[in-house]
Amino acid sequence: MDSYKEALDFIHGRTKFKKIPTLKRMFKFLELLGNPQKKVNAIHIAGTNGKGSTLAYLRYLFQLTGYQVGSFTSPFLIKFNERISVNGEPISDAEILRLANHVKPIVDQLDNELPEGGPTEFEIITAMMFSYFAEGHADVVLIETGLGGLFDSTNVVTPQVSVITTIGYDHMNILGDTLEKIAAQKAGIIKDNVPVVVGNVAAGPMKVIQQTANSHGSTLYKLGRDFHASYSEVKDWMERFVYSGFNYSLNLKTKLLGEFQAHNASVAVSAYLVYCKLNNIQPNGYSIQDAIKITSWAGRFERLSSRPFIYIDGAHNVPAAQQLVKLLNTNYFSGKIYIVIAILADKQAKEFVDEMSKVNNVEITLTTFNTPMNRELFDAVSVEQAENKNGVKVNFEPDYKEAINHIKAKMGADDLLLLTGSLYFISDVRAFLLEY
Repeated sequence: MDSYKEALDFIHGRTKFKKIPTLKRMFKFLELLGNPQKKVNAIHIAGTNGKGSTLAYLRYLFQLTGYQVGSFTSPFLIKFNERISVNGEPISDAEILRLANHVKPIVDQLDNELPEGGPTEFEIITAMMFSYFAEGHADVVLIETGLGGLFDSTNVVTPQVSVITTIGYDHMNILGDTLEKIAAQKAGIIKDNVPVVVGNVAAGPMKVIQQTANSHGSTLYKLGRDFHASYSEVKDWMERFVYSGFNYSLNLKTKLLGEFQAHNASVAVSAYLVYCKLNNIQPNGYSIQDAIKITSWAGRFERLSSRPFIYIDGAHNVPAAQQLVKLLNTNYFSGKIYIVIAILADKQAKEFVDEMSKVNNVEITLTTFNTPMNRELFDAVSVEQAENKNGVKVNFEPDYKEAINHIKAKMGADDLLLLTGSLYFISDVRAFLLEY
């Protein structure tokens, strides 16, 4: 391959999933690449929601400690290269091309050898990431699972700390139709004697995670039991809360709004403190406060405009919608709230809209966008009809740009516009509004 475009075509041209979930193919792939995953100093993060934000907090915590911090995230918001980054800077097009050429001969070999064919798209991206960080580009690498945990292609690494942020309903066709089954998949990242930090998880799924940790001899630290986030409130566009745990009590504030962000930040601080203890690092309380204060994460209740107030959020499942409703129904938002939603067909579209309709003084518009990789979009018209039948006033405007312009024209000074439902959707919206 001679160009960045050829490299992307090679990666995106691969199958997305195989019929039988297994890590055997991934282990074989990495073995032929020299087992780069064994040379990576990692923190492994799973969870239904909150993975990206928790990773962002951790990145700033480690950066202010003086570390070079690698990250592996998905999906990307603007450009593919974002998936592999150092100190928040995506790697270059040239590096993507080099890494793709590095793994391709092994992919070709496995295509010929394995009856089910060679690696999937995500397995290839994961192998590229491990190969890159095995070269020594980062002191610590924060690795986000792609889907689930147990059979996720990132689950070949033995990290210093494992993190499980939340357990909620998403990807039920793959992970299972109960929270306990989903928890079992996420808990699959827990390794022997590796400490695990867990966020806000209900009793049923928590029991599954605790049992898994016990069976691996892993110490488990849980939000609300071993560390706490309390007195959460929004003031001056900052979420303010008190973190307590591991002999620390810290007044923290974050630009990422919502009580759930206080939880995510507390999980990150705890994972950081556990890592510091394992590596005999003396944490600095002021650095922790600074790190949480400066953390930003594109697409997570991100403000793109102040006049009028326009936000985007990558929420795409019911638990995330519930958190948004809780945030928008605080006294902080006093005007009318306009919400524009586009969501993929494999999500709980009607349930998502049902949840968002619980926002006070809300007007909802359903819309469409050009989905990536031929992903199917929800049937906005049928959802609109079902909602209106139930007494929830929902509009439909197929062109999201028209929807935005129409709403902006009638917004008052205290009103707010939120665009949500899919990370892919808000990626398009973000590009449109920032060049608008």
